[in-house]
Amino acid sequence: MGRLQEEKVKKSLNSSFLDGVFASGMIGFVQDYFAPFLLLLGGTPGHIGMLSAFPNLFASLIQIKGADLADRLRSRKRIINIFVLLQALALLPLVIMPFMRHATPIFFIIIVVLFTSFGAVANPAWGSMMSDLVSEDRRGEYFGWRNKMLGFIIVASTFIAGFILHLAKGTNLFLGFSVIFGIAFIFRIISWIFLNKMYEPPQDYHRDSYFTLIDFISRIKESNFAKFVIFVAMMNFSVNIASPFFAVLMLKDMRFSYMLYTVITVTATLTIYIMINRWGKLADKVGNIRVIRFTAPFIALLPLLWVINRQPAFLILAQFVSGFAWAGFNLSASNFIYDAVAPAKRTRCIAYFNFFNGLALCAGALLGGVLLQRLPPVFGHRILTLFLISSTLRFIVALFGPMKIKEVRSVQKIDSNQLFFSMAGIRPLLGIERKVLRY
Repeated sequence: MGRLQEEKVKKSLNSSFLDGVFASGMIGFVQDYFAPFLLLLGGTPGHIGMLSAFPNLFASLIQIKGADLADRLRSRKRIINIFVLLQALALLPLVIMPFMRHATPIFFIIIVVLFTSFGAVANPAWGSMMSDLVSEDRRGEYFGWRNKMLGFIIVASTFIAGFILHLAKGTNLFLGFSVIFGIAFIFRIISWIFLNKMYEPPQDYHRDSYFTLIDFISRIKESNFAKFVIFVAMMNFSVNIASPFFAVLMLKDMRFSYMLYTVITVTATLTIYIMINRWGKLADKVGNIRVIRFTAPFIALLPLLWVINRQPAFLILAQFVSGFAWAGFNLSASNFIYDAVAPAKRTRCIAYFNFFNGLALCAGALLGGVLLQRLPPVFGHRILTLFLISSTLRFIVALFGPMKIKEVRSVQKIDSNQLFFSMAGIRPLLGIERKVLRY
């Protein structure tokens, strides 16, 4: 890489980080508050299931076209800029919706579908472009560091949004939601400005790099990457049977305040971003699949903890476990795609990965919504029965899903005890030295 090229990459990653700062601010102001606003509009648990299902469904379908657009326009950056702007504009109806007399849960869900879908089209192109900007041997460390720094911004934004709603509850809660959605819109516009400043590394578009969704499905039995996609999709299906309904349990059944809801929710998010840099460094050494195999059973355990005890102090401890596990799982799943797929095919492979996971999330949420109306209660709550079902399915997928997936690069071997103690800080991270990131 020439000096001029290095300078372009450095400036691009700086712009990307600043984009991430404001995009993370947006996420913090909306991510955990769509469900509470839907409940405020009179939404039912069925509506909550739809809120999780339909955005994921439409986002997964539209991403296929996003990959085709990137090929047709010969530019990933153009796709990113167009659809991030559209995603920002989709927030505007949410700013005025609290003042609309006839705002309905269905109308709100439609807006969230548009917001999610526009962002989803940009994601594969962004992931492909970033994987070209960061060298292969530094991806775990770089993305771990990046996600950690941006995660703190998400946590801070989520707390601020929760505090705004806490203050607004005594006066006008609808106004409080309008304020947080308005701030999210401003943040996304600023992030879009920084995205426009990024440099797009040249990419060759060859016909032999093109393959259809049918081609991808036909290779599931022999393709290591396809097996990985199916495993992650099945895990997400099992997770999303329960995941949308944690907010319902806390706000409706347990009648937690918005501040307590925020504290419990943010605990997992904060833990993720405290641990993610450490997971990234470790995954660079021992491999992404090793980390996924280790963290998947912890993810399976999470709903069971909520069945055992629902005292706020215990739930906060459970959220620490959640953050510990999801930090390693999500980062390693993302980085495995970059390792396993050739650069020319990354945009399309990320789109297909997101397509299957979107369908799985949708199916899980819809099934959870249907089951919730029919299940017998456990400890007085039907949602807890749903949590038991989700936990059981997660354990099955966690134990059998990764068995046939192979690591795609040379890595160090490590047993589970060593891995756990390394992550807990009781032992050094396999001799990994601290490095100062340039970007």
